Amino acid sequence: MAFTLNHLPKRTEKPREKGMTLVLDKGLSVREVEDFCKSCSNHFDIVKLGWGTSYVTQNLEEKLAVYSNFDIPVYFGGTLFEAYVLRDQLDAYMELLDRFNIQHAEVSNGTIWLSDKRKVEIIQRMSKHFTILSEIGSKNPNDIIPPYKWVKMIERELDAGAWKIICEARESGTVGVFRPNGEVRSGLIDEIADQVPVENLIFEAPQKAQQVWFIRKFGSNVNLGNVQPSEVIPVETLRLGLRSDTLFDFYSLDDEEMDQLYADQEKKESDE
Repeated sequence: MAFTLNHLPKRTEKPREKGMTLVLDKGLSVREVEDFCKSCSNHFDIVKLGWGTSYVTQNLEEKLAVYSNFDIPVYFGGTLFEAYVLRDQLDAYMELLDRFNIQHAEVSNGTIWLSDKRKVEIIQRMSKHFTILSEIGSKNPNDIIPPYKWVKMIERELDAGAWKIICEARESGTVGVFRPNGEVRSGLIDEIADQVPVENLIFEAPQKAQQVWFIRKFGSNVNLGNVQPSEVIPVETLRLGLRSDTLFDFYSLDDEEMDQLYADQEKKESDE
């Protein structure tokens, strides 16, 4: 990095378990993926090919190879998983992942009806072969899950073998952990975070105000999902306090640092 700036928050290093940025790829071309990775691959950790876009993406293998060359894991969207389960083709779905050398998989029931028991069974089975991201929350804005049930489902699915739990918000950021107007359901988040380690969670937060809220709430190294490719660098500046929204959230000097700062300044002045 060409710049030197003191007192920035310490970011985790890749491969990260916390402080992850999960990107939503809605159909980038191979060339766009090349440019995207060259410009900011250090600042995002995993890519979701949204909903069923992988099914209709031309040059899919070539595109996946570009991400692989930059050590960026990719997985297919949860809606594609649900489309296969709806057709009773789970085995075919797992074969598809193997065919494309996809090592991560999303298990979700945001649109189809899938009992909690069956979802847990699928996680247990698939986690023996894949790294599972399990999504919780409905895509229907009128389907409100009470906080205690969120916690219960999260704990059960982590116990079943899920690596991370994705807290649903959709691309719009208007369902799941958010109200229809995009406002954070802060009471829900508080109750979840009080009982589940935050590093086990990925909060979908497509809107800037939502990203700011989570970064202020949990710090620079909160896991954020459904970030647009064009927003990866802006999100990283939010994490580092290099955007006005978080400029004063992470700049602080303790007494020892202040004393050293004054001592260095006095020495500099005396040398001059």
